[in-house]
Amino acid sequence: MKLLLPLPRMIRWVLWTALVLLVWMTLLRLAFFLYFNNQGNSGTAIWQSFVLGLRFDLRAVSVIGLVSLVFSAIPFFSPFKSKTHFRIWNLKMGFICFVFVLFYFVDLAHYAYLSQRMNATVLNYLADANISATMVWQSYPIIRILLVLVVATWALSWVLRKGYRTIYNSPKQSAKPVAMVMLVLLMAGFSFGRLNQYPLRWSDAFGLGSDYQANLALNPFESFFNTLKFRSVNYDEKTLAADRAFLTPYYDWENGYERIQGSDSAKQVHPNIVVVICESYSAYKSSMVGNPLNTTPFFDSLSKQGWYFDRCFTPTYGTARGVWATLTGLPDVELQQTASRNPAAVNQNVIMNQFKGYEKYYFIGGSPSWANIRGVLSNNIEGLHLYEEENLKSPRLDVWGISDKNLFLEANGILSKEQKPFIAVIQTADNHRPYSIPDEDTLEFKRNRPSEAELDANGFKDQVNYEDKLKEYNAFRYTDFTFQKFIQAAQKEAYFKNTIFVFVGDHGIPGDVGKLLPQSWTTHRLTSEHVPLLFYGPAFVQPKREARMASQVDLMATVADLAGMKVRNTGLGRSLKDSAKADFAFIFNPETRQIGVVRNGYFYRETLKTNQWEIVSVIDNSKAPDSVLNGSVKNELQQLTRSLYNTASYLLTHNKK
Repeated sequence: MKLLLPLPRMIRWVLWTALVLLVWMTLLRLAFFLYFNNQGNSGTAIWQSFVLGLRFDLRAVSVIGLVSLVFSAIPFFSPFKSKTHFRIWNLKMGFICFVFVLFYFVDLAHYAYLSQRMNATVLNYLADANISATMVWQSYPIIRILLVLVVATWALSWVLRKGYRTIYNSPKQSAKPVAMVMLVLLMAGFSFGRLNQYPLRWSDAFGLGSDYQANLALNPFESFFNTLKFRSVNYDEKTLAADRAFLTPYYDWENGYERIQGSDSAKQVHPNIVVVICESYSAYKSSMVGNPLNTTPFFDSLSKQGWYFDRCFTPTYGTARGVWATLTGLPDVELQQTASRNPAAVNQNVIMNQFKGYEKYYFIGGSPSWANIRGVLSNNIEGLHLYEEENLKSPRLDVWGISDKNLFLEANGILSKEQKPFIAVIQTADNHRPYSIPDEDTLEFKRNRPSEAELDANGFKDQVNYEDKLKEYNAFRYTDFTFQKFIQAAQKEAYFKNTIFVFVGDHGIPGDVGKLLPQSWTTHRLTSEHVPLLFYGPAFVQPKREARMASQVDLMATVADLAGMKVRNTGLGRSLKDSAKADFAFIFNPETRQIGVVRNGYFYRETLKTNQWEIVSVIDNSKAPDSVLNGSVKNELQQLTRSLYNTASYLLTHNKK
């Protein structure tokens, strides 16, 4: 305390509060480790959890410190204005101590019961408060717990008050604006959490390697407030059972939502797999649908050499949702944010993780901390080699990291040295604002300048002005250029002959399809979800063009089937080799709160809560006949849509590895 004496009382007061709370949180993390460490964790792994936990704790106390500084800077609210104000602030801090102690008590009980840190789902118990209170009373020694809660709150408050009293009675120091600014900047930095483009996120804990390490690093404030917007609903068991019964013929579920796909084959040569998730790869803008601008001539030629799907849809719009669907085989049906940001959904049974004997890779030109993808990857894929911007040699192009061409070439260089079978995912980004094209490629890649009328007529009129339309158009063409560079480089490597390459769009782009496709694709915004899907591997895949429906969630199940892997599939993706059942695609629009399904040449769509529905043709501009609108087709599409939505909502947090 004497070391802080030259500083103004307000700064000393805030620092003392932060220090006491930080020590309290660290001691409780140590207690958590000593009491719950039944997995034999020790050494470097635990040290990493404590270091990351300290950063989470620093954020919590810094937020309290910043709020306290704001209020105390106002003379009327200053704790040093008078003894009355000082007593009021002591009461306020006593309440904060109570909240701290209460959160940790509930958190420890929650973890002891469910092996999960406390999250916002505890609020669901308030819906049946009487039953919940009775259960707690009958299950726990409430009186003793309350006594310990009171004593712990008093002890923490006493330590704070003792320091406050010393600060209040110390000589008043002159204001030091520089010290105040430095303190604010320091606490703001701790609140952000890292020296990076992205702030510290809860999902960073799940990149440590195990659920226990993640739980050790988190504190109840991180886990609770980050799940407030993801509170799970109470599922109706009868509805879920009926939905499961309806969907079982489509999925051949054997045990719950599980089915074992494939069989072990010691003699089979398992191919390498490279999955390319293509940013904003909207089908109607491409050459594959006959777009006159011929934006993707290389990919079009490649599609003629592989297994190509004309009617592939992503479940919804958005890159994070697309990556989620590709990896987990589940539609992301979160209404508020994305499933990748939901701490309660971070534990997923990912088929990619089940490629036994394979090395696993994920390449991204920027940072996977965006949308908390890092947590989904690291927590669910064992032994993952994650390459991001900071691990790559190429220079940064823009906000999304290095260029796609350099990402492909660096990935190719790394994969060419791999001696074991591998499965790799490469996530592109350049076909996205700001639509950057690196100067190093402008000699070989020439920008085209079609007229504005040509751009408007062929899918590129959603930008504000002509120059922006040109940027988007040429960025789309540049994507094709990078694909060509990648395949040409891969063809020179030994691994190419034993590899299946898979290309899929992360999502489409809403826009006017003109005469390329039926008008329902424009009016009902199917362009947002319609993407190319290609399986290419001359030694493993015969050229074939499919007109039947496919979904992004089917990708990993199909890849496992093509590779001859035996996997436990608990998602909603099916192998596209099973043509009898894999012939529909679920669509979800969180903005309009609409769900639907594309099947048998029709798109059925209904609005949640109101249940208003409609059916439109996706094969021509004709109106759906009454026999469809009022018959068995409508009933099947409606039940299929609702069952898929309910089941996807449930599996979001019940598809654990």
